[in-house]
Amino acid sequence: MKKRLGIISLFLVLFIAFITIWNYSYQEGLEESYIPIEESSTETFIPLESGVFKRSGLALEYANMPVDEEHQRSLDTYYDNRAYPGAPPSIPHPVKEEMSLGANTCLQCHENGGFVTKFNAYAPVTPHPEMVNCRQCHVVQNTKTLFTENGFAKAHAPKVGINNALPGSPPMIPHQIQMRENCLSCHAGPAAPKEIRVSHPERTNCRQCHVPKEKTVTDIEVFTRANSIENE
Repeated sequence: MKKRLGIISLFLVLFIAFITIWNYSYQEGLEESYIPIEESSTETFIPLESGVFKRSGLALEYANMPVDEEHQRSLDTYYDNRAYPGAPPSIPHPVKEEMSLGANTCLQCHENGGFVTKFNAYAPVTPHPEMVNCRQCHVVQNTKTLFTENGFAKAHAPKVGINNALPGSPPMIPHQIQMRENCLSCHAGPAAPKEIRVSHPERTNCRQCHVPKEKTVTDIEVFTRANSIENE
């Protein structure tokens, strides 16, 4: 009898635990989604947009920095290092430590940029220096041609200067923002391609005026009702 009561008690405890856990999970699922706000002693920001401000400390230096005409990058150079627009750029120079993951080598030049005498150019600044396994996405550029001919259509890069929603409005962001939240890494400083170098890097809250262009805008015909007087 005692053994039977013990088994029944065990099943009863397990059942109560199951109900408790299920109820907690159910109540959690009923909560509305929200975007948490991180607060500090100096600023408040939405974590999804925190990357915009990562280089804000250098914004005034970028604004007052003279342009080095002889060592500017262009958009052609910018896209030449990519398999397609939006792809991780390949490494256009030899890598000394082939097995290096990147943190101790790549970030020496690409975390804050600077002029590299060996390559006679400014090092592009990575928008995500916290991702230290650089070689996971970036590979050495061993060839500039395709391994074999194929029929894939070439993806076209976003055009510069026609991304305004309205005449005179701030340009929209023509690319995805994931892993590229840090706008100033590509749009300001000596390594920025001249065609997309921003004229006001000191306005560090880029997303306040520039919004992502997520949909393609097409011509829309004038709307007319099917039962309008003109059609009668």
